[in-house]
Amino acid sequence: MRLAFLGTPDFAVASLKRLVEAGFEVACVYSQPPAPRGRGHELKPSPVHAYAESQGIPVRTPASMRDPAEIAAFQALDLEAAVVVAFGQILPREVLEAPRLGAFNLHGSLLPRWRGAAPIQRAVMAGDPVTGVQVMRMSEGLDEGPIIATETLRIGPLDTAQTVHDRMAEAGAELLVRTLPLIARGEATETPQAAEGVTYAKKIRPREARIEWVRPGREVDARIRGLSPYPGAWFELPTDKGPVRVKVLLSTFEDAEGVPGEVLDERLLVACGEGAVRLLKVQREGRGAQDAEVFLRGQAVAPGTKLS
Repeated sequence: MRLAFLGTPDFAVASLKRLVEAGFEVACVYSQPPAPRGRGHELKPSPVHAYAESQGIPVRTPASMRDPAEIAAFQALDLEAAVVVAFGQILPREVLEAPRLGAFNLHGSLLPRWRGAAPIQRAVMAGDPVTGVQVMRMSEGLDEGPIIATETLRIGPLDTAQTVHDRMAEAGAELLVRTLPLIARGEATETPQAAEGVTYAKKIRPREARIEWVRPGREVDARIRGLSPYPGAWFELPTDKGPVRVKVLLSTFEDAEGVPGEVLDERLLVACGEGAVRLLKVQREGRGAQDAEVFLRGQAVAPGTKLS
């Protein structure tokens, strides 16, 4: 099967790698243009771009797939199918219809729940016990096409957006490799999405990362894990030298009570509006991530401390 692959972040690399390993003919890879990365803000290719180049696959990085020249170049590839995994651009109808079999998207949720940009983070933040990854035929609407294949994944009490991301990337890659041959043979079943239960996974906004201890503890815990590792939920810790920002990268809910934001014991149990949250992994501003017990060796946080 002759394919074009359109993807950008780490999540998409697993799918591209499996397609190459499985012997699919990847005629061209499309990815977002190189962007400033790291401390030096040097222009660097996306993870998908870098992997494709390492495999000798031609790469295009258009600023917009709506550019008539890009549409013509895509149509000239003579494709059987296009595979889209977290590409980062809306594709016009001319691109979706260019491959003979169509364009297919790997999406990280159980649609129609969590259509949009941040489905993994939103599912963890919402406390969903189950999520999944699906292959769907693409339409011009946002994640509205019919579903072809599904793999479900559980979200455990200690899962973060990162751990779910990593499992989902591997599961999605395998799902693609199993599903594309069915599409090629005309054996795939396409099921329209339900009209009920539609939710949207909006991009994460910076103001969402500040922890609000007045909220219920289960909600605080889910938000912490859903924002880990990026952008990282945070609070301000009072110190002799002034407040210090601390990110929380892992937590768990506990049944305890106190004034919201008050530290309840010597192991970073913090009271919330209902219940409490135990902080398990933190990162002080300007330093690396640490387990709570290691952090506390260098920064005592006494019971009764009030966190902003």
